[in-house]
Amino acid sequence: MDSLILSRRDLDFLLFEWLEVDRLTERDRFADHSRDTFEAVLDLAETIATNEFAPHNKLNDSSEPTFDGTTVTVNPEVKKAVDAFSHAGFIGSTMDESVGGMQLPSAVSFACFAWFAAANVGTAGYTMLTIGNANLIVSHGTPEQIDTYVRPMVEGRFFGTMCLSEPQAGSSLADVATRAEDLGDGTYRLFGNKMWISGGDHELSENIVHLVLARIPGSPPGVKGLSLFIVPKFLVNDDGSLGERNDVVLAGLNHKMGQRGLTNTLLNFGEGVHTPGGQAGAVGYLVGEANRGLAYMFHMMNEARISVGMGATVLGYTGYLHALQYAKERPQGRPVLEKDPSSPQVPIITHPDVRRMLLAQKAYAEGGLALTLYCGKLVDEQHTAATEQERVDAELLLDLLTPIAKSWPSQWCLEANSLAIQVHGGYGYTREYNVEQFYRDNRLNPIHEGTHGIQGLDLLGRKVVMRDGAALRLFIERVVETATRGAAVGGDVATWSAQLEESVLDLAGLTGELWGSGEFDAVLANATTYLEAFGHVVLAWMWLEQAIVASAESGDFYAGKLQAARYFFAVELPKTGPQFDLLRSLDRSALQMDAAWF
Repeated sequence: MDSLILSRRDLDFLLFEWLEVDRLTERDRFADHSRDTFEAVLDLAETIATNEFAPHNKLNDSSEPTFDGTTVTVNPEVKKAVDAFSHAGFIGSTMDESVGGMQLPSAVSFACFAWFAAANVGTAGYTMLTIGNANLIVSHGTPEQIDTYVRPMVEGRFFGTMCLSEPQAGSSLADVATRAEDLGDGTYRLFGNKMWISGGDHELSENIVHLVLARIPGSPPGVKGLSLFIVPKFLVNDDGSLGERNDVVLAGLNHKMGQRGLTNTLLNFGEGVHTPGGQAGAVGYLVGEANRGLAYMFHMMNEARISVGMGATVLGYTGYLHALQYAKERPQGRPVLEKDPSSPQVPIITHPDVRRMLLAQKAYAEGGLALTLYCGKLVDEQHTAATEQERVDAELLLDLLTPIAKSWPSQWCLEANSLAIQVHGGYGYTREYNVEQFYRDNRLNPIHEGTHGIQGLDLLGRKVVMRDGAALRLFIERVVETATRGAAVGGDVATWSAQLEESVLDLAGLTGELWGSGEFDAVLANATTYLEAFGHVVLAWMWLEQAIVASAESGDFYAGKLQAARYFFAVELPKTGPQFDLLRSLDRSALQMDAAWF
Protein backbone atom coordinates (compact mmCIF):
# COMPACT_ATOMS: atom_id res chain seq x y z
CA MET A 1 0.00 0.00 0.00
CA ASP A 2 1.28 3.48 -0.87
CA SER A 3 2.08 5.78 2.05
CA LEU A 4 -0.55 8.25 3.19
CA ILE A 5 2.20 10.47 4.61
CA LEU A 6 3.95 11.48 1.37
CA SER A 7 4.56 10.19 -2.14
CA ARG A 8 8.07 8.78 -2.48
CA ARG A 9 7.47 8.55 -6.23
CA ASP A 10 6.90 12.30 -6.40
CA LEU A 11 9.96 13.04 -4.27
CA ASP A 12 12.11 10.89 -6.57
CA PHE A 13 10.69 12.70 -9.61
CA LEU A 14 11.39 16.13 -8.16
CA LEU A 15 14.84 15.33 -6.79
CA PHE A 16 16.31 13.12 -9.48
CA GLU A 17 14.36 13.66 -12.70
CA TRP A 18 13.82 17.40 -12.37
CA LEU A 19 16.41 18.91 -10.00
CA GLU A 20 19.02 16.22 -10.80
CA VAL A 21 20.45 16.43 -7.29
CA ASP A 22 22.61 13.35 -7.93
CA ARG A 23 24.78 15.59 -10.12
CA LEU A 24 25.72 17.54 -6.99
CA THR A 25 27.99 14.62 -6.11
CA GLU A 26 30.37 15.96 -8.76
CA ARG A 27 31.18 18.80 -6.34
CA ASP A 28 33.83 18.42 -3.64
CA ARG A 29 31.45 18.97 -0.73
CA PHE A 30 29.20 16.08 -1.76
CA ALA A 31 31.81 13.85 -3.36
CA ASP A 32 31.43 11.12 -0.74
CA HIS A 33 27.75 10.76 -1.63
CA SER A 34 25.94 9.14 -4.53
CA ARG A 35 22.36 8.66 -5.60
CA ASP A 36 22.47 5.43 -3.58
CA THR A 37 23.31 7.31 -0.36
CA PHE A 38 20.64 9.91 -1.09
CA GLU A 39 18.04 7.19 -1.60
CA ALA A 40 19.20 5.37 1.52
CA VAL A 41 18.78 8.45 3.69
CA LEU A 42 15.34 9.10 2.16
CA ASP A 43 14.41 5.50 2.96
CA LEU A 44 15.58 6.02 6.54
CA ALA A 45 13.58 9.24 6.87
CA GLU A 46 10.44 7.50 5.61
CA THR A 47 10.95 4.58 8.00
CA ILE A 48 11.47 6.73 11.10
CA ALA A 49 8.63 9.07 10.15
CA THR A 50 6.28 6.15 9.59
CA ASN A 51 7.25 4.12 12.65
CA GLU A 52 8.11 6.78 15.25
CA PHE A 53 6.45 10.06 14.25
CA ALA A 54 3.11 9.21 12.66
CA PRO A 55 1.74 6.80 15.30
CA HIS A 56 1.49 9.46 18.03
CA ASN A 57 0.28 12.36 15.88
CA LYS A 58 -3.31 12.09 17.09
CA LEU A 59 -2.13 11.48 20.67
CA ASN A 60 -0.20 14.76 20.55
CA ASP A 61 -3.39 16.47 19.44
CA SER A 62 -5.60 15.03 22.17
CA SER A 63 -3.03 15.05 24.99
CA GLU A 64 -1.05 18.26 24.70
CA PRO A 65 1.88 19.16 27.00
CA THR A 66 1.11 20.12 30.58
CA PHE A 67 2.93 22.34 33.09
CA ASP A 68 2.58 21.79 36.82
CA GLY A 69 4.42 24.97 37.77
CA THR A 70 7.78 23.23 37.79
CA THR A 71 8.02 20.69 34.98
CA VAL A 72 6.64 20.40 31.46
CA THR A 73 5.36 16.95 30.58
CA VAL A 74 4.97 15.79 27.00
CA ASN A 75 3.93 12.40 25.68
CA PRO A 76 6.80 9.89 26.05
CA GLU A 77 6.43 8.96 22.38
CA VAL A 78 7.75 12.40 21.45
CA LYS A 79 11.13 11.77 23.06
CA LYS A 80 11.37 8.35 21.45
CA ALA A 81 10.76 9.93 18.06
CA VAL A 82 13.17 12.86 18.43
CA ASP A 83 15.83 10.51 19.78
CA ALA A 84 15.45 8.33 16.70
CA PHE A 85 15.71 11.44 14.52
CA SER A 86 18.87 12.60 16.30
CA HIS A 87 20.56 9.21 16.45
CA ALA A 88 20.06 8.82 12.71
CA GLY A 89 22.06 12.02 12.18
CA PHE A 90 19.31 14.21 10.77
CA ILE A 91 20.04 17.24 12.97
CA GLY A 92 23.44 17.58 11.34
CA SER A 93 22.33 16.37 7.93
CA THR A 94 23.74 19.36 6.01
CA MET A 95 26.51 20.31 8.43
CA ASP A 96 30.22 19.71 8.01
CA GLU A 97 31.57 16.31 8.90
CA SER A 98 33.97 18.15 11.23
CA VAL A 99 31.08 18.90 13.62
CA GLY A 100 29.45 15.50 13.19
CA GLY A 101 27.31 16.30 10.16
CA MET A 102 26.55 14.26 7.05
CA GLN A 103 27.21 17.02 4.46
CA LEU A 104 24.04 16.19 2.57
CA PRO A 105 22.74 18.65 -0.02
CA SER A 106 20.05 20.90 1.39
CA ALA A 107 17.60 19.71 -1.27
CA VAL A 108 17.94 16.13 -0.02
CA SER A 109 17.78 17.24 3.61
CA PHE A 110 14.60 19.22 2.89
CA ALA A 111 13.05 16.12 1.31
CA CYS A 112 13.94 14.08 4.39
CA PHE A 113 12.43 16.67 6.72
CA ALA A 114 9.28 16.63 4.61
CA TRP A 115 8.62 13.08 5.81
CA PHE A 116 8.82 14.07 9.48
CA ALA A 117 6.70 17.21 9.16
CA ALA A 118 4.03 15.35 7.20
CA ALA A 119 3.96 12.52 9.72
CA ASN A 120 3.84 14.69 12.85
CA VAL A 121 4.46 18.40 12.46
CA GLY A 122 4.33 19.06 16.20
CA THR A 123 7.07 16.62 17.11
CA ALA A 124 9.09 17.63 14.04
CA GLY A 125 9.06 21.22 15.29
CA TYR A 126 11.53 20.50 18.08
CA THR A 127 14.07 19.20 15.58
CA MET A 128 13.44 21.94 13.00
CA LEU A 129 14.19 24.67 15.53
CA THR A 130 17.29 22.87 16.77
CA ILE A 131 18.65 22.54 13.24
CA GLY A 132 18.11 26.24 12.54
CA ASN A 133 19.66 27.24 15.86
CA ALA A 134 22.74 25.10 15.26
CA ASN A 135 23.16 26.35 11.70
CA LEU A 136 23.11 29.96 12.92
CA ILE A 137 25.79 29.33 15.54
CA VAL A 138 27.94 27.48 12.99
CA SER A 139 27.71 30.49 10.67
CA HIS A 140 28.15 33.31 13.19
CA GLY A 141 29.44 31.84 16.45
CA THR A 142 32.97 31.35 17.72
CA PRO A 143 34.76 27.97 17.59
CA GLU A 144 34.21 27.71 21.34
CA GLN A 145 30.46 28.34 20.94
CA ILE A 146 30.29 25.71 18.21
CA ASP A 147 32.07 23.15 20.40
CA THR A 148 29.97 24.00 23.47
CA TYR A 149 26.52 24.13 21.90
CA VAL A 150 26.44 22.85 18.32
CA ARG A 151 28.13 19.50 18.83
CA PRO A 152 25.69 18.49 21.61
CA MET A 153 22.80 19.63 19.37
CA VAL A 154 24.05 17.48 16.50
CA GLU A 155 24.19 14.57 18.95
CA GLY A 156 20.62 15.30 20.08
CA ARG A 157 21.63 16.07 23.68
CA PHE A 158 20.80 19.80 23.44
CA PHE A 159 17.85 21.34 21.63
CA GLY A 160 17.47 24.92 20.47
CA THR A 161 14.96 27.77 20.09
CA MET A 162 14.70 31.28 18.68
CA CYS A 163 13.47 34.06 21.00
CA LEU A 164 12.33 37.20 19.20
CA SER A 165 8.77 38.27 20.05
CA GLU A 166 7.79 39.91 23.29
CA PRO A 167 4.31 40.39 24.78
CA GLN A 168 4.30 44.14 24.16
CA ALA A 169 6.05 44.00 20.77
CA GLY A 170 4.74 41.01 18.81
CA SER A 171 6.20 41.16 15.31
CA SER A 172 7.44 44.73 15.82
CA LEU A 173 11.04 43.88 16.65
CA ALA A 174 11.97 47.54 16.85
CA ASP A 175 10.11 47.50 20.18
CA VAL A 176 12.06 44.62 21.73
CA ALA A 177 12.81 45.65 25.31
CA THR A 178 14.80 42.72 26.72
CA ARG A 179 18.08 44.18 27.91
CA ALA A 180 21.53 42.63 28.16
CA GLU A 181 24.00 44.10 30.64
CA ASP A 182 27.70 43.59 29.89
CA LEU A 183 29.58 42.23 32.90
CA GLY A 184 32.95 42.82 31.24
CA ASP A 185 34.05 39.20 31.62
CA GLY A 186 32.71 37.89 28.30
CA THR A 187 29.22 37.34 29.66
CA TYR A 188 26.03 39.37 29.79
CA ARG A 189 23.03 39.28 32.10
CA LEU A 190 19.64 39.36 30.37
CA PHE A 191 16.37 40.71 31.73
CA GLY A 192 13.04 40.52 29.91
CA ASN A 193 10.20 38.37 28.61
CA LYS A 194 9.81 36.43 25.38
CA MET A 195 6.48 35.24 23.97
CA TRP A 196 5.43 32.53 21.50
CA ILE A 197 8.65 30.58 21.93
CA SER A 198 8.13 27.17 20.33
CA GLY A 199 10.01 24.40 22.10
CA GLY A 200 10.84 26.86 24.87
CA ASP A 201 10.68 24.31 27.68
CA HIS A 202 10.48 20.52 27.91
CA GLU A 203 12.38 17.53 29.26
CA LEU A 204 13.27 16.03 25.87
CA SER A 205 16.94 17.02 26.03
CA GLU A 206 19.63 17.65 28.58
CA ASN A 207 19.69 21.36 27.79
CA ILE A 208 17.86 23.99 25.72
CA VAL A 209 19.91 26.61 23.90
CA HIS A 210 17.95 29.82 23.46
CA LEU A 211 18.99 32.38 20.84
CA VAL A 212 17.72 35.66 22.25
CA LEU A 213 17.43 39.11 20.72
CA ALA A 214 18.14 41.77 23.34
CA ARG A 215 19.31 45.34 23.62
CA ILE A 216 22.60 46.40 25.22
CA PRO A 217 22.05 49.67 27.14
CA GLY A 218 23.27 52.60 25.07
CA SER A 219 22.69 50.84 21.74
CA PRO A 220 20.88 52.66 18.92
CA PRO A 221 17.07 52.60 19.04
CA GLY A 222 15.03 50.27 16.85
CA VAL A 223 16.26 47.12 15.17
CA LYS A 224 19.75 48.59 14.63
CA GLY A 225 20.36 48.28 18.35
CA LEU A 226 19.54 44.58 18.72
CA SER A 227 22.19 42.04 19.61
CA LEU A 228 22.00 38.25 19.66
CA PHE A 229 22.83 36.08 22.64
CA ILE A 230 23.16 32.40 23.44
CA VAL A 231 21.25 31.83 26.67
CA PRO A 232 21.22 28.17 27.74
CA LYS A 233 18.69 26.72 30.16
CA PHE A 234 21.62 25.21 32.06
CA LEU A 235 25.10 26.72 32.04
CA VAL A 236 27.78 24.53 30.52
CA ASN A 237 31.05 23.90 32.32
CA ASP A 238 34.43 23.98 30.60
CA ASP A 239 34.46 20.19 30.36
CA GLY A 240 31.06 20.13 28.65
CA SER A 241 29.12 18.99 31.71
CA LEU A 242 26.02 20.84 32.84
CA GLY A 243 26.40 23.46 35.54
CA GLU A 244 23.98 25.74 37.32
CA ARG A 245 20.40 26.34 36.23
CA ASN A 246 20.25 29.62 34.35
CA ASP A 247 17.60 32.19 35.17
CA VAL A 248 15.35 31.26 32.24
CA VAL A 249 11.95 30.34 33.63
CA LEU A 250 8.75 29.14 32.02
CA ALA A 251 5.88 31.45 32.88
CA GLY A 252 3.27 29.33 31.11
CA LEU A 253 2.23 27.35 28.05
CA ASN A 254 0.10 28.74 25.24
CA HIS A 255 -2.70 26.44 24.11
CA LYS A 256 -2.95 26.33 20.33
CA MET A 257 -5.60 25.15 17.89
CA GLY A 258 -3.05 22.86 16.23
CA GLN A 259 0.49 21.52 16.41
CA ARG A 260 -0.30 20.85 20.03
CA GLY A 261 2.58 18.46 20.59
CA LEU A 262 5.10 21.31 20.28
CA THR A 263 5.27 23.40 23.45
CA ASN A 264 4.66 27.10 22.92
CA THR A 265 5.83 29.23 25.78
CA LEU A 266 6.19 32.53 27.58
CA LEU A 267 9.71 32.71 29.02
CA ASN A 268 11.01 35.06 31.69
CA PHE A 269 14.70 35.98 31.69
CA GLY A 270 16.34 37.34 34.81
CA GLU A 271 13.30 37.30 37.08
CA GLY A 272 15.42 36.22 40.05
CA VAL A 273 14.03 32.68 40.33
CA HIS A 274 17.57 31.43 39.80
CA THR A 275 20.71 33.48 40.39
CA PRO A 276 23.70 31.86 38.66
CA GLY A 277 26.86 32.72 40.59
CA GLY A 278 24.71 34.57 43.08
CA GLN A 279 24.05 37.44 40.66
CA ALA A 280 20.77 38.55 39.11
CA GLY A 281 20.00 38.01 35.44
CA ALA A 282 20.11 35.18 32.92
CA VAL A 283 23.64 34.49 31.71
CA GLY A 284 24.08 35.13 28.00
CA TYR A 285 26.94 35.02 25.51
CA LEU A 286 27.14 37.49 22.63
CA VAL A 287 26.99 36.01 19.13
CA GLY A 288 29.18 37.92 16.67
CA GLU A 289 29.24 41.70 17.02
CA ALA A 290 26.98 43.86 19.13
CA ASN A 291 24.03 45.55 17.37
CA ARG A 292 24.06 43.06 14.48
CA GLY A 293 21.71 40.61 16.14
CA LEU A 294 18.81 40.90 13.72
CA ALA A 295 21.08 40.30 10.73
CA TYR A 296 22.32 37.11 12.39
CA MET A 297 18.84 36.07 13.43
CA PHE A 298 17.65 36.39 9.84
CA HIS A 299 19.90 33.44 9.08
CA MET A 300 17.63 31.30 11.24
CA MET A 301 14.44 33.18 10.38
CA ASN A 302 14.84 32.73 6.62
CA GLU A 303 15.67 29.06 7.09
CA ALA A 304 12.63 28.74 9.33
CA ARG A 305 10.42 30.50 6.79
CA ILE A 306 11.24 27.91 4.16
CA SER A 307 10.77 25.16 6.76
CA VAL A 308 7.34 26.58 7.62
CA GLY A 309 6.50 26.56 3.92
CA MET A 310 7.63 22.95 3.71
CA GLY A 311 5.55 22.05 6.76
CA ALA A 312 2.50 23.74 5.26
CA THR A 313 3.11 21.98 1.95
CA VAL A 314 3.34 18.49 3.36
CA LEU A 315 0.33 18.95 5.63
CA GLY A 316 -1.58 19.80 2.47
CA TYR A 317 0.04 16.83 0.77
CA THR A 318 -0.82 14.25 3.42
CA GLY A 319 -4.37 15.62 3.55
CA TYR A 320 -4.60 15.16 -0.22
CA LEU A 321 -3.42 11.55 0.02
CA HIS A 322 -5.97 10.82 2.75
CA ALA A 323 -8.74 12.42 0.70
CA LEU A 324 -7.68 10.51 -2.40
CA GLN A 325 -7.83 7.18 -0.59
CA TYR A 326 -11.21 8.04 0.90
CA ALA A 327 -12.60 9.08 -2.48
CA LYS A 328 -11.51 5.79 -4.03
CA GLU A 329 -13.03 3.68 -1.27
CA ARG A 330 -16.21 5.55 -0.31
CA PRO A 331 -19.29 4.51 -2.35
CA GLN A 332 -21.98 7.16 -2.55
CA GLY A 333 -24.52 8.14 -5.19
CA ARG A 334 -24.56 7.41 -8.88
CA PRO A 335 -23.51 9.21 -12.05
CA VAL A 336 -25.68 12.25 -12.76
CA LEU A 337 -27.24 10.65 -15.84
CA GLU A 338 -27.92 7.31 -14.11
CA LYS A 339 -31.62 7.32 -13.20
CA ASP A 340 -31.99 3.79 -11.84
CA PRO A 341 -31.96 3.95 -8.01
CA SER A 342 -31.42 0.19 -7.85
CA SER A 343 -28.07 0.45 -9.64
CA PRO A 344 -25.01 0.12 -7.42
CA GLN A 345 -23.48 3.21 -5.84
CA VAL A 346 -20.16 4.36 -7.23
CA PRO A 347 -16.98 5.52 -5.47
CA ILE A 348 -17.17 9.25 -4.98
CA ILE A 349 -14.03 9.75 -7.07
CA THR A 350 -16.38 9.08 -10.01
CA HIS A 351 -18.14 12.41 -9.40
CA PRO A 352 -16.64 15.34 -11.34
CA ASP A 353 -16.74 17.79 -8.44
CA VAL A 354 -14.79 15.41 -6.21
CA ARG A 355 -12.19 15.03 -8.95
CA ARG A 356 -12.07 18.82 -9.21
CA MET A 357 -11.30 19.11 -5.51
CA LEU A 358 -8.68 16.36 -5.67
CA LEU A 359 -7.02 17.93 -8.69
CA ALA A 360 -6.83 21.29 -6.96
CA GLN A 361 -5.21 19.64 -3.92
CA LYS A 362 -2.72 17.85 -6.17
CA ALA A 363 -1.82 21.10 -7.92
CA TYR A 364 -1.32 22.96 -4.65
CA ALA A 365 0.56 20.23 -2.77
CA GLU A 366 2.83 18.99 -5.56
CA GLY A 367 3.48 22.57 -6.66
CA GLY A 368 4.38 23.64 -3.14
CA LEU A 369 6.71 20.66 -2.76
CA ALA A 370 8.46 21.57 -5.99
CA LEU A 371 8.95 25.15 -4.79
CA THR A 372 10.39 24.26 -1.39
CA LEU A 373 12.74 21.64 -2.83
CA TYR A 374 13.83 24.13 -5.48
CA CYS A 375 14.71 26.52 -2.65
CA GLY A 376 16.78 23.73 -1.13
CA LYS A 377 18.64 23.37 -4.43
CA LEU A 378 19.27 27.14 -4.42
CA VAL A 379 20.87 26.81 -0.96
CA ASP A 380 23.19 24.20 -2.45
CA GLU A 381 23.98 26.44 -5.42
CA GLN A 382 24.59 29.38 -3.09
CA HIS A 383 27.34 27.48 -1.27
CA THR A 384 28.81 25.10 -3.84
CA ALA A 385 28.20 26.39 -7.38
CA ALA A 386 31.28 26.49 -9.60
CA THR A 387 31.50 30.25 -10.10
CA GLU A 388 31.08 33.28 -7.89
CA GLN A 389 28.38 34.63 -10.20
CA GLU A 390 26.36 31.43 -9.93
CA ARG A 391 26.59 31.60 -6.15
CA VAL A 392 25.53 35.25 -6.08
CA ASP A 393 22.62 34.52 -8.42
CA ALA A 394 21.44 31.65 -6.24
CA GLU A 395 21.52 33.86 -3.15
CA LEU A 396 19.59 36.61 -4.94
CA LEU A 397 16.92 34.26 -6.22
CA LEU A 398 16.57 32.54 -2.85
CA ASP A 399 16.14 35.90 -1.11
CA LEU A 400 13.39 36.82 -3.55
CA LEU A 401 11.58 33.49 -3.31
CA THR A 402 11.74 33.07 0.48
CA PRO A 403 8.57 35.10 1.26
CA ILE A 404 6.78 33.15 -1.49
CA ALA A 405 8.08 29.80 -0.23
CA LYS A 406 6.78 30.65 3.23
CA SER A 407 3.46 32.25 2.40
CA TRP A 408 2.14 30.53 -0.74
CA PRO A 409 2.00 27.01 0.77
CA SER A 410 0.67 28.47 4.03
CA GLN A 411 -2.31 29.84 2.09
CA TRP A 412 -2.95 27.33 -0.67
CA CYS A 413 -1.95 24.08 1.01
CA LEU A 414 -4.22 25.14 3.85
CA GLU A 415 -6.89 25.43 1.15
CA ALA A 416 -5.92 21.91 0.11
CA ASN A 417 -6.66 20.77 3.67
CA SER A 418 -10.04 22.50 3.51
CA LEU A 419 -10.81 20.67 0.28
CA ALA A 420 -9.70 17.38 1.85
CA ILE A 421 -12.30 17.91 4.57
CA GLN A 422 -14.88 18.68 1.90
CA VAL A 423 -14.11 15.47 0.03
CA HIS A 424 -14.79 13.55 3.23
CA GLY A 425 -18.16 15.28 3.62
CA GLY A 426 -19.64 15.12 7.10
CA TYR A 427 -16.94 12.72 8.26
CA GLY A 428 -14.31 15.30 7.37
CA TYR A 429 -14.95 17.56 10.32
CA THR A 430 -15.08 14.75 12.87
CA ARG A 431 -12.03 13.74 14.84
CA GLU A 432 -12.46 10.16 13.69
CA TYR A 433 -10.68 11.21 10.48
CA ASN A 434 -7.26 12.82 10.31
CA VAL A 435 -8.05 15.60 7.87
CA GLU A 436 -9.63 17.92 10.45
CA GLN A 437 -6.40 17.84 12.50
CA PHE A 438 -4.30 18.52 9.41
CA TYR A 439 -6.35 21.66 8.81
CA ARG A 440 -5.95 22.88 12.39
CA ASP A 441 -2.23 22.07 12.39
CA ASN A 442 -1.77 23.93 9.12
CA ARG A 443 -3.76 27.00 10.17
CA LEU A 444 -0.83 28.03 12.35
CA ASN A 445 1.51 28.34 9.37
CA PRO A 446 0.05 31.56 7.89
CA ILE A 447 1.17 33.15 11.19
CA HIS A 448 4.40 31.28 11.91
CA GLU A 449 7.57 33.22 11.00
CA GLY A 450 5.70 36.28 9.77
CA THR A 451 2.14 36.73 8.55
CA HIS A 452 1.13 37.14 4.92
CA GLY A 453 1.13 40.90 5.52
CA ILE A 454 4.73 40.82 6.73
CA GLN A 455 5.83 38.61 3.82
CA GLY A 456 4.04 40.90 1.36
CA LEU A 457 5.81 43.97 2.73
CA ASP A 458 9.12 42.10 2.56
CA LEU A 459 8.55 41.07 -1.05
CA LEU A 460 7.18 44.32 -2.46
CA GLY A 461 8.87 46.74 -0.10
CA ARG A 462 12.34 45.22 -0.13
CA LYS A 463 13.01 42.12 -2.21
CA VAL A 464 11.87 43.25 -5.66
CA VAL A 465 13.75 46.56 -5.39
CA MET A 466 16.93 45.40 -3.64
CA ARG A 467 20.15 45.94 -5.60
CA ASP A 468 18.23 48.07 -8.08
CA GLY A 469 15.86 45.21 -8.89
CA ALA A 470 18.59 42.64 -9.59
CA ALA A 471 16.69 39.75 -7.98
CA LEU A 472 13.51 40.51 -9.88
CA ARG A 473 15.39 40.74 -13.19
CA LEU A 474 17.08 37.42 -12.48
CA PHE A 475 13.75 35.80 -11.68
CA ILE A 476 12.23 37.07 -14.93
CA GLU A 477 15.24 35.79 -16.89
CA ARG A 478 14.91 32.33 -15.32
CA VAL A 479 11.18 32.14 -16.00
CA VAL A 480 11.58 33.30 -19.60
CA GLU A 481 14.35 30.73 -20.08
CA THR A 482 11.99 28.00 -18.87
CA ALA A 483 9.26 29.30 -21.18
CA THR A 484 11.69 29.18 -24.11
CA ARG A 485 12.48 25.54 -23.36
CA GLY A 486 8.78 24.82 -22.98
CA ALA A 487 7.97 26.42 -26.32
CA ALA A 488 10.33 23.96 -28.01
CA VAL A 489 8.34 21.04 -26.54
CA GLY A 490 5.25 22.05 -28.46
CA GLY A 491 1.62 21.20 -27.82
CA ASP A 492 0.06 22.16 -24.50
CA VAL A 493 3.46 22.79 -22.93
CA ALA A 494 4.18 25.45 -25.55
CA THR A 495 0.78 27.05 -24.89
CA TRP A 496 1.45 27.15 -21.16
CA SER A 497 4.92 28.56 -21.80
CA ALA A 498 3.48 31.49 -23.76
CA GLN A 499 0.89 32.06 -21.03
CA LEU A 500 3.55 32.10 -18.31
CA GLU A 501 5.88 34.38 -20.25
CA GLU A 502 3.06 36.86 -20.73
CA SER A 503 2.21 36.73 -17.01
CA VAL A 504 5.76 37.21 -15.77
CA LEU A 505 6.40 40.12 -18.13
CA ASP A 506 3.12 41.66 -17.00
CA LEU A 507 4.26 41.23 -13.40
CA ALA A 508 7.55 42.95 -14.21
CA GLY A 509 5.79 45.88 -15.84
CA LEU A 510 3.31 46.13 -13.00
CA THR A 511 6.10 46.25 -10.43
CA GLY A 512 7.71 49.15 -12.24
CA GLU A 513 4.38 50.97 -12.45
CA LEU A 514 3.71 50.54 -8.75
CA TRP A 515 7.05 51.93 -7.64
CA GLY A 516 6.97 54.57 -10.36
CA SER A 517 3.68 55.93 -9.05
CA GLY A 518 5.33 57.59 -6.06
CA GLU A 519 2.29 56.66 -3.95
CA PHE A 520 4.22 54.47 -1.57
CA ASP A 521 1.52 54.26 1.09
CA ALA A 522 -1.00 52.93 -1.44
CA VAL A 523 1.58 50.60 -2.98
CA LEU A 524 2.41 48.98 0.35
CA ALA A 525 -1.26 48.87 1.35
CA ASN A 526 -1.68 46.41 -1.55
CA ALA A 527 1.38 44.31 -0.71
CA THR A 528 -0.58 41.18 0.23
CA THR A 529 -2.41 41.14 -3.10
CA TYR A 530 0.96 41.53 -4.81
CA LEU A 531 2.33 38.61 -2.78
CA GLU A 532 -0.56 36.36 -3.79
CA ALA A 533 -0.30 37.23 -7.49
CA PHE A 534 3.49 36.90 -7.51
CA GLY A 535 3.17 33.54 -5.77
CA HIS A 536 0.84 32.18 -8.43
CA VAL A 537 3.29 33.21 -11.15
CA VAL A 538 6.07 31.42 -9.27
CA LEU A 539 3.97 28.27 -8.91
CA ALA A 540 3.04 28.34 -12.60
CA TRP A 541 6.80 28.38 -13.24
CA MET A 542 7.24 25.35 -10.99
CA TRP A 543 4.47 23.54 -12.85
CA LEU A 544 5.90 24.38 -16.25
CA GLU A 545 9.28 23.05 -15.15
CA GLN A 546 7.64 19.78 -14.07
CA ALA A 547 5.56 19.60 -17.25
CA ILE A 548 8.63 19.89 -19.47
CA VAL A 549 10.15 16.84 -17.79
CA ALA A 550 6.88 14.88 -17.66
CA SER A 551 6.10 15.54 -21.33
CA ALA A 552 9.06 13.40 -22.37
CA GLU A 553 7.78 10.34 -20.48
CA SER A 554 4.72 8.09 -20.49
CA GLY A 555 2.57 6.39 -17.88
CA ASP A 556 -0.03 7.34 -15.31
CA PHE A 557 2.35 9.24 -13.05
CA TYR A 558 3.49 11.59 -15.83
CA ALA A 559 -0.03 11.94 -17.22
CA GLY A 560 -1.12 13.04 -13.74
CA LYS A 561 1.65 15.62 -13.65
CA LEU A 562 0.59 17.05 -16.99
CA GLN A 563 -3.06 17.16 -15.95
CA ALA A 564 -2.20 19.02 -12.76
CA ALA A 565 -0.19 21.50 -14.83
CA ARG A 566 -3.14 21.84 -17.20
CA TYR A 567 -5.38 22.61 -14.24
CA PHE A 568 -2.99 25.21 -12.86
CA PHE A 569 -2.72 27.06 -16.16
CA ALA A 570 -6.45 26.83 -16.87
CA VAL A 571 -7.81 27.66 -13.41
CA GLU A 572 -5.14 29.15 -11.15
CA LEU A 573 -2.78 31.35 -13.17
CA PRO A 574 -5.68 33.31 -14.76
CA LYS A 575 -6.59 34.50 -11.25
CA THR A 576 -3.61 36.84 -11.45
CA GLY A 577 -5.26 38.93 -14.19
CA PRO A 578 -7.87 40.58 -11.94
CA GLN A 579 -5.24 40.89 -9.21
CA PHE A 580 -2.91 42.74 -11.57
CA ASP A 581 -5.81 45.04 -12.50
CA LEU A 582 -6.56 45.68 -8.84
CA LEU A 583 -2.91 46.46 -8.14
CA ARG A 584 -2.72 48.90 -11.03
CA SER A 585 -5.71 50.75 -9.62
CA LEU A 586 -3.79 51.29 -6.35
CA ASP A 587 -6.95 50.62 -4.37
CA ARG A 588 -7.08 52.72 -1.21
CA SER A 589 -10.19 51.18 0.36
CA ALA A 590 -8.39 49.72 3.37
CA LEU A 591 -5.91 52.57 3.62
CA GLN A 592 -8.67 55.16 3.81
CA MET A 593 -10.94 53.20 6.14
CA ASP A 594 -11.23 55.02 9.45
CA ALA A 595 -11.07 52.84 12.53
CA ALA A 596 -14.27 54.45 13.80
CA TRP A 597 -16.17 53.28 10.72
CA PHE A 598 -15.90 49.59 11.49
